[in-house]
This record gives sequence, structure tokens and C-alpha cells, in this order.
Amino acid sequence: MRKSLLLTLSVLLSAPALAWVPKLEETTAKNVIDGAYGRRDLAPTYLTVDLGVKDGQFVSGPESVKVFDGGAQCVTDWLAAPGDFSRGSRVASVTASGQADQLYFQATDARDSFKNLSAADALGADLSQARLADGELRVDLAVRGLPSEKARDAYLVRMRGADGKMVTPVRRSYVNDFKQGEDGKWSGTLVYYFKPLDAGVGASDRVDLLLRTEADTNCAYSVGLNLASFQ
Repeated sequence: MRKSLLLTLSVLLSAPALAWVPKLEETTAKNVIDGAYGRRDLAPTYLTVDLGVKDGQFVSGPESVKVFDGGAQCVTDWLAAPGDFSRGSRVASVTASGQADQLYFQATDARDSFKNLSAADALGADLSQARLADGELRVDLAVRGLPSEKARDAYLVRMRGADGKMVTPVRRSYVNDFKQGEDGKWSGTLVYYFKPLDAGVGASDRVDLLLRTEADTNCAYSVGLNLASFQ
């Protein structure tokens, strides 16, 4: 399995400028492939915001989650009792990725099959059509505490750029990891696909991911995503 990339503030400040790549080109493809084959350090192909709670704060920092609707008590209650699902499920993490991340997995598959993968082959039709469409950004939500498997359909997720315009996902799906715990609650991964560029969002912008869980409350949350922190 891929090793986790721990994005600390010091790393981000010292790293060269990055930007999400809506459409892979040769330089990025080669960097991703070379990283998968161990020829260079891994390219940062995704961003994960860890929304676990430790010592009363979000693991990714106190500003990881802000209230969008429902009042400050929404976040206060989350931090005070992250394992209490009586008022709705919780988001454990948010991960944003694009074509480069999917190429990483294609490259590791080729490597593990004792094959060489060139950038030219990676950009060919066969492998390209197995990745995200040009301009698509994938957002994975790891959720826990759902009262039923059906309840995952009740999540509302939007993206919001600097102009305040909300971007609706072009489609959604689920990872085949949903399971029911001993407490009867369900956990798993929700997947949403956006086309930010169509809404005027730049490939290196900071955007807000707006979330409403399945719960019948006014609580809605905003999670900041920096598209300039990965390719």
C-alpha cells in the first residue's frame, strides 16, 4: 500500500509551488511514474485533511473545519464528543485528488507486474480513459456513524470558490468499503466528482468544501482545500 504523505506546515512552506493538474502532461506524468518506481521522491498527488479529534482539536488544525450554517455549537459539539452519533454521522477525513493520483496507482500496478511504464504510454488512450476525465477533481469523504447504509444518500456536498458560487458535483459514487459496526452504525467512503474549472475555480486556488450530513439539523460545515498543495 502507498505510504501516507504527511503534509506539515514546514513541508508546505519549503516545497516548490504546486497546483492541481486538471489534465496530465508529459512532465507531470514522468514525475509521478518516477516516484512510483523509486527513481525520485513521490510526487504529492493528493491532499488529505484529517478530521479526527485529539485533545479537543481537529488533527489537521483548529481551522480545519468552520461553521457554514447552524451556529458555532455545531463544531463545539463535534469536538466535545466526536464519537457521539446521536446528532448525525461524522466525517473522519476529506481527500482531494485528480488524474495524477490515478496515474500513480496505474504506475504501481505496472511496477508490481514487473513492467516498465513510460510517460508516453501513460498518456496514451488506453490508460487515459481509465482515469478521471479532463478537468475533474475527486473528493473522498471517509464517514462514520451513519444510522443505515441508505443514509449515505442524504449527504449534501458542494464546493465553493472565492466568488462564493457553489459548485454541484457532476456525479457521486461509493467505495466498496461500507461496513456495519458492533454499535449498528455504518462507516465507509463517499466519493464526489467536481469540475471546478467550469465554475471559474483556478487550479491553484483555495476552495471550501461544504458539507451537510444525513442528520435533520441546520448544521453545515466548511472544510478548506488548498489545490496548490498537490498535483
